[in-house]
Amino acid sequence: MIAIATELPPPPAPALPVPDFPVTWDDPADARLAWTFDKVHWPDPMPPLVFAVAGEALARGLTRASQAQERPIAAIRVRHINTYRYQAIVPVEAPPEEVALYGVRAAGQLRADMGRLGERWSDEWMPEIQAHLAYWEGFDLAGAAPPALLSHLDATLERITRLWEIHFLLAAPMYAAIRQFGALYQEIFEGQGVLDAYRLLQGFPNKTMETGQALWQLSRRLPASPVVLAAFAGLPAAEVIPALERSPEGRAFLADLRAYLDAYGRRGDSWSLDTPSWIEDPRPVITSLKEYITQPDRPLLDELAVAAEEREALITTARARLQGYPRPVLHEFEFLLKAAQVATVLSEDHNFWIDFRSMYEVRRVFLECGRRLMAAGALDQPDDIFYLTIDEVRADLVRTGRRPRQALVAARRAEIAHFCAVTPPPVLGTRPPQQGKHDALGRAWANFAGTEKPTGQEPGILRGTGGSPGCVRGPAKIVRSPADAGKLRPGDILVAPATTPSWTPLFVTAAAVVTDTGGILSHCAVVAREYRIPAVVGAPGATDLLADGQMVEVDGRSGLVRVVVPAS
Repeated sequence: MIAIATELPPPPAPALPVPDFPVTWDDPADARLAWTFDKVHWPDPMPPLVFAVAGEALARGLTRASQAQERPIAAIRVRHINTYRYQAIVPVEAPPEEVALYGVRAAGQLRADMGRLGERWSDEWMPEIQAHLAYWEGFDLAGAAPPALLSHLDATLERITRLWEIHFLLAAPMYAAIRQFGALYQEIFEGQGVLDAYRLLQGFPNKTMETGQALWQLSRRLPASPVVLAAFAGLPAAEVIPALERSPEGRAFLADLRAYLDAYGRRGDSWSLDTPSWIEDPRPVITSLKEYITQPDRPLLDELAVAAEEREALITTARARLQGYPRPVLHEFEFLLKAAQVATVLSEDHNFWIDFRSMYEVRRVFLECGRRLMAAGALDQPDDIFYLTIDEVRADLVRTGRRPRQALVAARRAEIAHFCAVTPPPVLGTRPPQQGKHDALGRAWANFAGTEKPTGQEPGILRGTGGSPGCVRGPAKIVRSPADAGKLRPGDILVAPATTPSWTPLFVTAAAVVTDTGGILSHCAVVAREYRIPAVVGAPGATDLLADGQMVEVDGRSGLVRVVVPAS
């Protein structure tokens, strides 16, 4: 889920300037917009070619989706400011009464979209996604002449724009359905919280859970071969595959591993296109397998099936309690229950197919362009291509005498390294109070990304959002990227800046999860509820304030993290 709120309510309140983050507004009108920084998806500096997709193409797709949903938006705009990605909306210029009509039409459209989410996904959007994937898979990247590769690059950008449009046509009704069901459940059943409501949405198969379950099942085959087991148990992750290739048993298991990567490995550990996918660099998968073999066997699939049984029992109980309620209440409960259940599945499936599987194909196109420019002497390595702009790539693909780009790449790498040490402001330009309060996608974004918490913390206590119920104690392990995942052991508390769906294999090991960012509908919270482990999301500074090995207590219902034993 990637979104932005869509209001600029008066009066304007200019955001305070930051001395080490200079901003120049080429157009004075830009200073009157709210330029927001998405710390959940893209917390790090963004190379120019990544910005062409996660910035410009995304903004075009979001603009099209917003207009199709009758929202009062003229355009979504993005800017690459000091290497960070910022996004703003340009509202329609219309009289207040006309803007109010937009709201009425958008609400009606949202309701209709909520009711046909599953149908549109299965009958319309998923077939189109598969057609785009078939287009990319059927193109001979290595054999294409430069003009054909350039045309393919342009077609790729247009196709990915369309996929972002599908992404956001789905996003608002998807998260609205879950949020509205939670609100209705709390209103009907006194004393019940939103996490109680979400138990009626759990236990449905989705691609994120399937990815984790398949990896666990693969790990259960490791002990069958002492040679394979020894490779995983005794070698660093980078040396496991070469060792497997030296024995028949190793090659047999390697075939299974490659089948897993072929099915699930076209995803990386972040949303950024400049990071390799698992199929390119399987070390994160191997690290998870190395950890899994230290764990006793457990019926993971049966454990997860319990959530489905519990769901059906809770639904039966809820329907029994609703007997005698007015028919409109019963209808609304059933409508929102069905819509929210579908939406919970799609919250993970759309990410698998659009945010990762499709973006992997875009990465392949970019890397082929990089290989061409490296062969021509313009770049030192293929992934230097990410430090060029899309216009520079277009020009260099067809230029007979390609100019050297090494100095330009080095300068942009240095710029990114500089701004890595700078904390980007959350808002630039004009800071609107309660941005997006009355907008469906704005509310969805707040549920996904969370909201700012008070900076003041009680000694020994971190406050966040309760993402998955339960209360456990364990040693904190700070995992800033899956490269650190090897430190995680059963019973540990996974503490991370955020978790993408690709981090799901770690949830098998962790006793609880704590993140710096995120809301109750973030991927972390959704997956934690499926694995039935406590989660506190959106606890600012958790990765800095907690220390490795520090004993903490995680209360996933109240959103509190308590330090049991202070760090020495």
